[in-house]
Amino acid sequence: MPLPALRLPPSPPRRRPTELVYAADERPPIGALLVLGVQHAGTAMAFLSYVLVAAALAGLDRAGTQTMITMTLLGMAICTTLQAWGGRWGAGTLLVYIPSASLIPFVAALVATHGPGGMAIAALVRGAVALAMASGMSRLRSFFPPQVVGVVVIVTGMALVGSSVRNALGLDAEYRVEPGSALVASVTLICIMALSVWGGRLRVMALLIAIGAGVAVSAALGRLGDTQVLSSASLIALPHIPMPVFGFDPGLIAALALVTALQQLDMLGSVTMLDKMNNADWRRADMRAISAGVRGNGLGTLVACLLGSYPPAISSANIGLTYATQSTARRIGLMAAVLLALAAFLPQLTMALTLIPRPVLGAVGLYAAGFMIVAGMELATSRAMDARATFAVGLSICAGLAVMQLPQLTERLPKSLQFVLGSGFVVAGFSVVLLNLLLRIGTGQRDEQALQADSPTLHADITGFVETRGAAWGARRAVVQRAALAALEAAEAIAAAGDGRRVSGIRGSFDEFNLDLELLHSGAPLPLSPARSAAPAAATLLDGDDSDLDAALAQVSSRLLRHLADRVSSTESGGLSVLRLHFEH
Repeated sequence: MPLPALRLPPSPPRRRPTELVYAADERPPIGALLVLGVQHAGTAMAFLSYVLVAAALAGLDRAGTQTMITMTLLGMAICTTLQAWGGRWGAGTLLVYIPSASLIPFVAALVATHGPGGMAIAALVRGAVALAMASGMSRLRSFFPPQVVGVVVIVTGMALVGSSVRNALGLDAEYRVEPGSALVASVTLICIMALSVWGGRLRVMALLIAIGAGVAVSAALGRLGDTQVLSSASLIALPHIPMPVFGFDPGLIAALALVTALQQLDMLGSVTMLDKMNNADWRRADMRAISAGVRGNGLGTLVACLLGSYPPAISSANIGLTYATQSTARRIGLMAAVLLALAAFLPQLTMALTLIPRPVLGAVGLYAAGFMIVAGMELATSRAMDARATFAVGLSICAGLAVMQLPQLTERLPKSLQFVLGSGFVVAGFSVVLLNLLLRIGTGQRDEQALQADSPTLHADITGFVETRGAAWGARRAVVQRAALAALEAAEAIAAAGDGRRVSGIRGSFDEFNLDLELLHSGAPLPLSPARSAAPAAATLLDGDDSDLDAALAQVSSRLLRHLADRVSSTESGGLSVLRLHFEH
């Protein structure tokens, strides 16, 4: 039974990958939609533990904590709805929100000083920064190539590893492993992997079944915690909205603004990954969708935090679930948002979700971390890598890892700076953006090189020029390889055409959307056969003279060039003949 018609803003045209079960604009049957929505909502609600950690650090009482959990659910629902709906105020993709783990110290500081209403300060800062950045995202494409986005995704995954391993193994202060926790986490992780690989139709329920298995093992071991707290919670209750409180702490606000700006890279990476999953012909980040996603992120965060919600952020675990189920339908996001909003009115349900054992959350976090790291690697290496890109990617990851592994590096810094420089995600993101900008100096988007037609290294010179400049400009590997083959074939065609034609140089230019090569040569412009000319009959070639055979070979060369390049032209410019090869990037 299909879902009743629901008109969402249309997505851009793209070719559907065959491995997807439900693509972005498809309508899953009601049963599958409900199952997938429950999985996403349940996974997101499991991370309400971040709210509990922040509330405990701030000294918030049980009533205040329950209020913050309730409003956080509403905030997650609002942001998830905007992103799934799309249009001007959302990316139009399956992005589910959870409480942001990196903002625990900020939230604790604000709530400790101003109470739950202090989240209004976070609302203004995060909303203003995101909305300001959204208007300029389309002009920042050159600042955020796939290498930059890939590093952010990699480090986001790495940042999950530490806390996930601690939860999964039940590590204490002396790093001793608790066997029961390790068993629960192992069962959960094995179930996720087994169902994702061999589960068939059960693949769409992999995470939900795995969490259930982990909870069942925990119950058998007597590790579910204090379930008596459920009896003290009401079955249904209206949420209480705390009164907004506005305070001013310059250091905290500045640090929060910087972290918010860098977190928009997470939006860029997440939208890019899902767009890549939905498009078999993916080439580059869709900056229009990313701008709309950042705009929706700003509006959603502004409304959510004004209501007293813990600041929401995109869930890496839910992206991992999307990958495991191969289901990216936007309607799944809308279903998850409805379930999140309904849960806000069910205190017993929200309290029960907070009782999910930490080893289960640890296993889910490890799966999400592995997916994010591999996906980030694919993004970072999707373009040709030269020494500049290698340094930008490698050193940025090293900087983020240094902060993660050596937190003592930032202990003596002022507290406002500790909020910023104490996060490996922030340090890596800032480093890769800065290094990308610095190392781009001296890499012009146009270059040329002289060639010697009688040189024994002519082919190596042409290939080296195309591959070296393509890597420096960040062109896609497949396009660079095709351009190198086309340039070699063009040089052969010029030499074979005779009449004094000799290759004298090669030019190249790149602008993210187009890669153009020009081969300069002496003599008249190279004649090209029409794009749809008929091939000569074999009998004609056998009975004709050498000129017929030469013409046929030239026609074959022209056809091959048109096959390798998206557009071919031959003209005269500045006293030299030019054979132009255009490649769509």
